[in-house]
Amino acid sequence: MGGVNPAGRTSGHQAFRRTVLDALPVEEQTRTLLGLAAMMRLASGQEDGSWHDADGRPVDPATIVEQTRQQVLDHTLIRRIEDPRFNDPGLPANRQASLALEVPLTFRVRRRQLPQDLPATWQVRELDHKLLEVTVPAGEMDVMLPEHRPAQVRSAGQLPSGFEPSQLYRSVHHPRGLSMAIFAASDCLGDSGLDWDILRDRLDPDEIAVYAGNSIGQLDEEGWGGLLKSFVSGKRATSKQMPLGYGQMPADFLNAYVLGSVGSTGAAMGACASFLYNLRLGVNDIREGRCRVVMVGTADAPVTPEIIEGFRAMGALADDDSLRALDALELLTDADYQKSCRPFARNCGFTIAESSQFVMLMDDALAMEVGAELLGSVPEVFVNADGWKRSISAPGIGNYITLGKAASLVREMLGEQVLRQRSFVHAHATSTPKNRVTESHVLDRVAEAYGIDAWPVVAVKSYVGHSQGSAAGDQLTSALGSFAHGLLPGIANLDAVADDVHAERLGLSRETRPFAADAALINAKGFGGNNATGVLLSPDVTERLLVQRHGEAAVAAWQVRREATREAAAAYRQQADRGLFSPRYRFGEGVLEGPELSISDAEIHIPGYARPVSLAVNNPFGKLEE
Repeated sequence: MGGVNPAGRTSGHQAFRRTVLDALPVEEQTRTLLGLAAMMRLASGQEDGSWHDADGRPVDPATIVEQTRQQVLDHTLIRRIEDPRFNDPGLPANRQASLALEVPLTFRVRRRQLPQDLPATWQVRELDHKLLEVTVPAGEMDVMLPEHRPAQVRSAGQLPSGFEPSQLYRSVHHPRGLSMAIFAASDCLGDSGLDWDILRDRLDPDEIAVYAGNSIGQLDEEGWGGLLKSFVSGKRATSKQMPLGYGQMPADFLNAYVLGSVGSTGAAMGACASFLYNLRLGVNDIREGRCRVVMVGTADAPVTPEIIEGFRAMGALADDDSLRALDALELLTDADYQKSCRPFARNCGFTIAESSQFVMLMDDALAMEVGAELLGSVPEVFVNADGWKRSISAPGIGNYITLGKAASLVREMLGEQVLRQRSFVHAHATSTPKNRVTESHVLDRVAEAYGIDAWPVVAVKSYVGHSQGSAAGDQLTSALGSFAHGLLPGIANLDAVADDVHAERLGLSRETRPFAADAALINAKGFGGNNATGVLLSPDVTERLLVQRHGEAAVAAWQVRREATREAAAAYRQQADRGLFSPRYRFGEGVLEGPELSISDAEIHIPGYARPVSLAVNNPFGKLEE
């Protein structure tokens, strides 16, 4: 796994450790804080193991932690939006106005700034080859007046302050989401401990797949956001904004610049369930034998004024007025913004966030063959729509089906006792008043149906916010952290469970708690009725399944091969913990356009790829008689 969200880096469970920081041993707390300080450019680790402060002076690691601890805590997770546009003087905007000119208006303007299509009544006089004088007669004149509007939403889950993924590689006008995807996929490859080029050469080129995207495309200035407002803002559209805005572009970037993959590709969009939709594509490809390795992920960067305003206008976000009313406050402090997301408590809306998460899926035979580290396994992802609805945003019934099927699969695979005592739910838990009622009812009813008395529920959005299509990726990687550390993050800001929450059979806790889990259910309730629940099994359960399928001798041989993988992964994480990142980005390398291929009726040889693409196909229809 690899990625980045407001809690930090995904590899090595750094982001997870940030969410359970106070429950960790002192050494783990120190490691986490030191790694985040390096990520945030508050300090830097050197190749020789020494550390420097932000000014480049040698300093002891313990001193760095002591000096930067509060800054790290204050500038990770959900917090006041740090984009200066959201503070004074406010968000830049324009207001339409109609001026009643009592006398003619004369002004001077550069030739290139004058509109091409002038009103017939305007009089233009040339002053020189660059400057014009324009006279507008008395009467009505429509204009756009610049203004600054106070931001009505000022909290978000943002990447750790000081961490800019676009600065880590040769990024040229890349939207933020795509820069995050490059970092996240590279982090995933590093965390795997496997050499991608060697792994790729073991496989037919089309035995690799990439399913990655996001829920709403790239809507910042470098993508569709800048493109769509270029005319009204007076700015020129660029040649990159249109192509880079597409929602499947994270997959395209991985194929072209990170993996060099010619295999299956695509992006399934399912609003907030998009990560699980893509995970399902990967699981199905591997199960049906079409692929042996699949990179699955999402990258969302929606912390922009326009996207935030869109969700605010829907009444979906925790805006400043609602937060003040919720707590009867005159003014909001930084501490109040950090508490804006309150799943299953009295709340007023979700907190938007940015995140990119990637996981590498592999079939079990190949994983054992290459000595892969197994963080867990995914037997199935269930997807169901809501059916008839009052409105596209209204709750529906699909999530009862997906969660019910997921619970059934855990029971069938691992038994009744595991489902009841050693499973937990990573809830969608957006922190809206509607979600706290509807999702808690789904969870409570399914728990009742399966005889579960106090089903542990985790709500990671209370720490990192709602990253839209990447939300289930945040949940899944957090669940992997729970398997590794034996801890379930508490639900931050849960001072009391709201009166309308259905919690009779749910374990809702503000405190981080020890829990030995065999299975996690990753739940997503996407806008429009896009429901998904994925089943995630622990490493221990996964190894037991491998023994059952392949035998103890084969598993023992895999464990020997795994040692080298673990050493490589540990070396990568050590570098990453020092803030030494080198994202894999290979622009313009090994480019092929067709004439270089060697083609027969049986296979296609691609220069640079160790094995050919087989053209043998499975024909399930039989051959039609000639």
